Amino acid sequence: MPLHPRLPAPLGGVVPPLCTPLTDAGRVDTRSLAALTERLADAGVDGLFVLGSTGEAAYLSDAQRRTVIETVVEAARGRLPVLAGVIDMATARVLDHARTAHGLGADGIVATAPFYTRTHPAEIADHFTRLRKAVDLPLFAYDIPMAVHTKLPAGTVLALAADGVLAGLKDSSGDDGALRRLIIRLRAVNEEFSVLTGSELSVDGALLAGAHGVVPGLGNVDPAGYVRLYAHAKAGRWGAAAAEQDRLAALFSLTDVGDEADMGRSSSALGAFKAALYLLGVIDCPATAAPQLPLDDAAIRTVRRLLEEAGLL
Repeated sequence: MPLHPRLPAPLGGVVPPLCTPLTDAGRVDTRSLAALTERLADAGVDGLFVLGSTGEAAYLSDAQRRTVIETVVEAARGRLPVLAGVIDMATARVLDHARTAHGLGADGIVATAPFYTRTHPAEIADHFTRLRKAVDLPLFAYDIPMAVHTKLPAGTVLALAADGVLAGLKDSSGDDGALRRLIIRLRAVNEEFSVLTGSELSVDGALLAGAHGVVPGLGNVDPAGYVRLYAHAKAGRWGAAAAEQDRLAALFSLTDVGDEADMGRSSSALGAFKAALYLLGVIDCPATAAPQLPLDDAAIRTVRRLLEEAGLL
C-alpha cells in the first residue's frame, strides 16, 4: 500500500536532493528552483528531496526553508512525491519544521538524529517516535554521521522499521558494508521499508545488494544519467549499469575543483553543482549560502570542461 497518495511503499528509484538556487543577495531564487524541479521531472526521476545537505538546509533561515518547500511542491504539481528535510538540532525545532512541511503539502519528511550534543540510542528512538506521532507523514531517517556525529544504530533502525515509525532510510554513512548487513535484516522486518543510498559513486553495488534507490547530489547536474543507471540495474543489465556508474564517477570529480587551502569541502562540492547548473542554463546564479566561499574562475572553467567531457555541454 502507498504510504501517502504520491508515495509508494517502498519508495525507490532516483530521488535527487535538490540544490537551493540563491540570488546574489542571498534570497531563494524561486524561478530557478522551479526550473530545476521541472528539469528533474522531465528527466524521469522518481521523487524530489528538498532541504538536505545538497539543498544547504543547514545554512538557510526558517523562512527560506518554507519558501523552498512551497516552491517545489507547487512546481511538482503532484507529478512526483516531495520529501522535505526537517533537519535541526533538537526535537522541538524538528517538530516545528515537520509541521510546516506538512502544511505546505510535502509527501514525506526526512530527519537526522538530534545533534550538537551526542545522543543515546534510546534518545534517538524517542526523537523519531515523537516526530512520527506528531506529524502524519511518512518519516525517513537520514544517517549522516559526518554531519551529525552519531551513526544511527542498526538495532534502532530495525526496531523503528518494525514498529512502523520509520518508512525508510536515507543512508549517507559511507559504510556500505554496514548498510548491506542492515538491508539483509530489514527484509525480515518490514518489506515496505525503503532504503535509499546517498553513496552516489557506488549506486550499482547498493542496488545489487538490495537498496531501493539513490539520492544523488550529482543528480541535479545529470539526472538522466542516474535514471539510466537505475533502469539498467532494475533490468539486470549490470555491465551497462557499471559503465554508466563509471561515467558518473568521472563527472563527480567536479566536486573537487575548489582548492582545499582556500575553502571547505562543502564550498567546493555545492559550489560546483551550482556552477554546473548555471553553465547549463538551469539556474540564474551560482551563489552558495554564507559562510561558504565562492569558486574562482579557474575552478568554474574546470567545471565547464568536465561538463563538456561528459557530453552535457
